[in-house]
Amino acid sequence: MLWAATAALGLGAVPAAAQITTIDPNTAIDSDLDTPPPPRNDPQPIDQGAYQQVPREAPIDPQPVYPQPITPPPANNAAANARASAANDTYARDDLLAAAEGVFGKGASGLAGIVEDILKDQGEPNAYIAGREAGGAIGVGLRYGSGELFHKIEGQRKVYWTGPSIGFDVGGDANKVFVLVYNLYDSQELYKRFPAGEGRVYFVGGFSASYMRRGDVVLIPVRLGVGWRLGVNAGYMKFSEKQRWLPF
Repeated sequence: MLWAATAALGLGAVPAAAQITTIDPNTAIDSDLDTPPPPRNDPQPIDQGAYQQVPREAPIDPQPVYPQPITPPPANNAAANARASAANDTYARDDLLAAAEGVFGKGASGLAGIVEDILKDQGEPNAYIAGREAGGAIGVGLRYGSGELFHKIEGQRKVYWTGPSIGFDVGGDANKVFVLVYNLYDSQELYKRFPAGEGRVYFVGGFSASYMRRGDVVLIPVRLGVGWRLGVNAGYMKFSEKQRWLPF
C-alpha cells in the first residue's frame, strides 16, 4: 500500500512540474514598450490654434426703400405737335410787329391794328419782306422796290421787285413796304409774278394792304402812303434776285 501511495503521488506531480513557465524579468518589462496602448474613449482637448479667427462683420443698417415715381409715357397728341411745329415754322404777332416797326418807325399809328387784322384773317406767315419802293404814275404807273426776305426756315436773302400800277393820281411817291408772305416753303418760288388776287383789302389809319396770290403762295403788302393811290392801285409785283429796270 505504501508503494501504491507513492506511485500515486508521483503521477500527480508530473503535470504540476509541466505547468511551471520560466519568465525572464527584462523581457517582460520591454514587452510593455512594444505593445501600443489601447484606444482611449475620453475626449481629447481641442487645439485652439488650429482654428483661424474669422472677423465678425458689422451689422448692416437696412435703408428705407421708397417707391420710385412712375413717369407716364408722353402722350401722342397730334394737335399739340402740330401747334409746336407751326410755332417753329411761322412768325408770331410780336415778331411781326417788331419787324414792321423797324420799317415804318416805332409807334406808327394804325400799324398794330392792320397787322392784327391780317393775322386774324390769314394766320401767321412763314416769311416777310421788309423794304422800300418808289414809283410814279399818270393813270398808269411803274413801281420799283427792293428789300430783304426773312424766311423762318431758310433765313435771309435780298429781293427786288417791279410792277405796273393803275390809279387815279398823278405824280410820284416813295414808300416803305412790309409784305407778309404765306405758304412759301421754297424761297425760289418767290421769284415770279404775283397778280392781284381776290382777297380782302385792308385800310387802317394811313396804312393799306392788298391781297396777291400765285398758286398757294399769298402776299399781303402793307404800305404807308399818301392819298388814295395805295388803296386803289391794281397790278402785280414781279420779284427777282437781281435788280431789273424793265417792269414787265
